[in-house]
Order: sequence, then C-alpha cells, then structure tokens
Amino acid sequence: MSGMRMRRTEIVLRPRARGVHLIDDEVRAELPLDGTEVGLAHLFLAHTSAGLLLTENASPEVRRDLDRWLRHAVPDGWRPFEHRLEGPDDMPAHVGSALFGASLWIPVADGRLRTGSWQGIALAELREHGGPRRLVATVLAGAGGPEPT
Repeated sequence: MSGMRMRRTEIVLRPRARGVHLIDDEVRAELPLDGTEVGLAHLFLAHTSAGLLLTENASPEVRRDLDRWLRHAVPDGWRPFEHRLEGPDDMPAHVGSALFGASLWIPVADGRLRTGSWQGIALAELREHGGPRRLVATVLAGAGGPEPT
C-alpha cells in the first residue's frame, strides 16, 4: 500500500433542534480533502443520542418525515423503558442512534466527497437539547492509479 496516507480531524457541529438536518456544508468545510485523487472518508459521530445518515438532500419533507416516523415509532416517555436518567427523550434518542448508526464511509475522488446526486450527509439530532455534536473524520487517501476494468 505504498503511497497511502491517513488524515484525521475533529469537526464540532453547531447545536441543532431535534430533527434530521443536512450537515454537508459543515463537513465539507472542515474535511481535509485537498489533493486527494482517490480515497475514502470515514465519519464517526461520537455520541449515543444522535445519528448519522445519508438521505435525500433536495426535499426537506423527507427529513421531516424521518423525524416524524421515529417520534411515532419510539415515543418520548414510553412506559416500558427503564432508562430514564436524563429525561423522557433520552432512551428514545438511544434507540434512534442505534437505528440510524454513528458512522459513514464515503468515497473521495478529485478532492471531493462522491455522494450521489440526491444524497446529503445528515445529522439526526434525537434530543430536545443535544448541544454541539462531535464528528471524528478520517480520510484514507491513495495516489490514484488506473481504473479497474
């Protein structure tokens, strides 16, 4: 794996209201992709009460519907939950985080993230007052080479 390099950075996302929010601009502004011809970007959300996902980037209704669905499927204060230390939205936030996940792998080419035309990187803020969220971003970059046949 000659010519392979890794770079890591931490991205602190600004606090957001509960819901599903596009974070492409914040991620792209902080991600060290300059000079990366070919590679992979790994994004890891270091929280258990928020989620990270790729979703529709054009229609805000999709993100609102995802939030609406999760609130319906896992309502705040659901009586069978035992864990209630941080309020009625805490355990539902942990369930949502487990469903959405906490990491993404995204291809990189020509110094840019190569998401699909209608894909956006989104943060699912699952708490009423989640605060700033921290992403650990790792870029694995190669020197390029011939396209596979």
